[in-house]
Amino acid sequence: MDVKDGGTIRKALLIINCIILSIGNCGAPLIARLYFIHGGNRIWFSSWLQTAGCPIILLPIARAYVHRSRTANPTSENKLFCMERPLFVAAIVLGILSGLDNYLYSYGLSRLPVSTSSLIIASQLAFTAGFAFLLVKQKFTAYSINAVFLLTIGAGVLALHSSSDRPANESDKEYILGFVMTLAAAALYGFILPLVELTYKKAKQEISYALVMEIQLVMCLVATAFCTVGMLVNNDFKVIGREAREFELGETKYYIVAIFSAIIWQCFFLGAIGVVFCASSLLSGVVISVLLPVTEILAVFFFNEKFQAEKGVSLALSLWGFLSYFYGDIKRKKPTPETEMTSSLPPNSTLESRV
Repeated sequence: MDVKDGGTIRKALLIINCIILSIGNCGAPLIARLYFIHGGNRIWFSSWLQTAGCPIILLPIARAYVHRSRTANPTSENKLFCMERPLFVAAIVLGILSGLDNYLYSYGLSRLPVSTSSLIIASQLAFTAGFAFLLVKQKFTAYSINAVFLLTIGAGVLALHSSSDRPANESDKEYILGFVMTLAAAALYGFILPLVELTYKKAKQEISYALVMEIQLVMCLVATAFCTVGMLVNNDFKVIGREAREFELGETKYYIVAIFSAIIWQCFFLGAIGVVFCASSLLSGVVISVLLPVTEILAVFFFNEKFQAEKGVSLALSLWGFLSYFYGDIKRKKPTPETEMTSSLPPNSTLESRV
């Protein structure tokens, strides 16, 4: 594979992962909130759904295996799963953290409207930037700093009228606890993304996109197991049938909501770590934050939440920050073809399994 083809594949993968992340980032909070506002109240079950759709990842992993079988040297060994033990252990740790983060987020979303919870989650970008600087020595330019500032201010603008979205039947204690849990979820996921990037950099084996999907599969399996324990302790499995029958939209739609929630959440997680692989944890955080106002606008259409002028201002600031980040990226001095091929990938990574 020549340098030009490698750069083209990298850019194509980045675009694809950004699209996948966009679908998950905008759709997942909406469908999760749909579950809660129409009668669902099992927080551990909602947390479980965030990663329970991970068997879907087996399809692209199998496709990558078939591709390797056709293109690899006949004398070389080709395995369905390429992950070695150190990376497997790291994925388990990341999975436990993800399971905890799922619970924190689901608890917050059960207490807060989409607009308010999305506002708090936007603070994740600041946490991601800080941890990226500490863990992976992320280099900041004036443009990237400006982007983080604008996106954070854009989220802060939404706070001006967030109190008007507060549910009328919710106590002060429940609202505050939901706020704290959501903020903790933002901080924890802001730590997880740079930790994933650090895992890629410290891995002692080549990191291909197929291996990234294996890491995601292990993370989700562990996170699902973590939430399964919570469901067992909370007796969620015993009441799911009754909750489905009492669901305001009907029993059939209850299970449809659950299935699509599991699928759309996989788009979010796979897209997020895919962007980390193709670019950086900071860019993944930027994409997540810039989609915040989009989620806000979708909540207006689907849940009849109010659209104040602040949400329009937030959207404009977020788009400005997003453009600032990429303008700065374009302005940077372009490397030579040889340097581009080696520097555009994380250490120990290859492009061969990305197709």
